[in-house]
Amino acid sequence: MTDLATLTADGPTATLALNRPDARNACSIELLDAAHARLDELGDASGVRVLTITGTGRAFCAGMDLKQVIIDEAKGGCGDPELPRRLLGSLGEFTLRLRALPCVTLAKVNGAAIGGGCGLACCCDVAISHADAKLGFPEVDLGLCPAVVAPWVVRRLGAGRARRVLLMGGVMSGAEALDVGIVDQIAPDRDGLEALADEVASRLAKGGPHALAATKNLLNELDGSLDADLIERGADLSASVLARPEAQEILAARLR
Repeated sequence: MTDLATLTADGPTATLALNRPDARNACSIELLDAAHARLDELGDASGVRVLTITGTGRAFCAGMDLKQVIIDEAKGGCGDPELPRRLLGSLGEFTLRLRALPCVTLAKVNGAAIGGGCGLACCCDVAISHADAKLGFPEVDLGLCPAVVAPWVVRRLGAGRARRVLLMGGVMSGAEALDVGIVDQIAPDRDGLEALADEVASRLAKGGPHALAATKNLLNELDGSLDADLIERGADLSASVLARPEAQEILAARLR
């Protein structure tokens, strides 16, 4: 079976790639299990100064796997009312683990980053994309609450912009995401993203490993990044809203 997440290292830089291109790297419980396993392999990131997070194929991460968050089996869902909560909890834990790494995390948003996928980009220290990528948080459009990723969006954008982005829903282009602050730099197109990623990773890797780790730790303390209770409560809230008939009907309709 193909690994649903891969880890490659090259001196002070490493890349963790979500590897489910046929499903636009949507977060299934299996993909998240694989991503957690790759972080286990990375360990304390000794010797790695920059970890790039990306997706294989043409998407970064299209959010939650619909078949695993729709509960009714007759509507194409998982048939397990507990699975959506486990999925949301695993995503939340993964974002916390990324934030706690001593190395710098770089989100290389190579394509669609939707919902939880866009939240994953927001939890990284630096995020880059290309002008034509599609990013955003359409949860409210689907009857959902983006509670798991909201803390990362608030920390990245500030409370005012995060409120507008999360309540307005929808998606935006990479160029618009740069203006809003979801990403820090963009390439003009997908081909140019590779060169930009190499440039940014190389620049970040010039930092001293102890200096990078100490600075990250300080920043995490200053903005409360490692508040696991907040993420846990977010997973509970997201799961409760997701289980409501309104959300289940909207999600099921997207599978038809």
